[in-house]
Amino acid sequence: MRILGVDPGTINMGVGLVEVIDDQLIHLYSSTLKSPKSHDLPKRLSSLLYSLRELVGQWEPDTIAIEHPFVGKNVKSALAIGQAQALAMIVAAEKDIELSLYSPTEIKKSVTDYGGSSKDQVRSMVTAILDLDDDNMSMDSSDSLAVALCHYNAIRYRDIMEI
Repeated sequence: MRILGVDPGTINMGVGLVEVIDDQLIHLYSSTLKSPKSHDLPKRLSSLLYSLRELVGQWEPDTIAIEHPFVGKNVKSALAIGQAQALAMIVAAEKDIELSLYSPTEIKKSVTDYGGSSKDQVRSMVTAILDLDDDNMSMDSSDSLAVALCHYNAIRYRDIMEI
């Protein structure tokens, strides 16, 4: 099973792909999709949508997991992230791919066992779990891989509970 994790953003969108083979997690791909800050929002969203479609077409994930925005003090930022999140939802719907949403706290707790972990702690755990070099990994990439790992853990938990 291939899981695409998405950390939505309108300028930088983290994408991370893991494959599960016999309960082994294999890192296939991770990157940050970038859209020029100088472009207006519709143009940035269009660029990100194009990149996401290309990525999904190339890697053919079985499921897409997305971090859903946390509405804190900056509502405008949360709305923009929600718009970027919708791009991954559109791509999933177009390709009839299963979709799951997770809160930032769920993701952190799933990967580090603590829902209030820092981005550095998340990146350290992601790189340890997937045996990666964290020196060259952007926060957006590690966050997207954390979303994919969270989804994998949720599937495992669901499977255990069904036994």
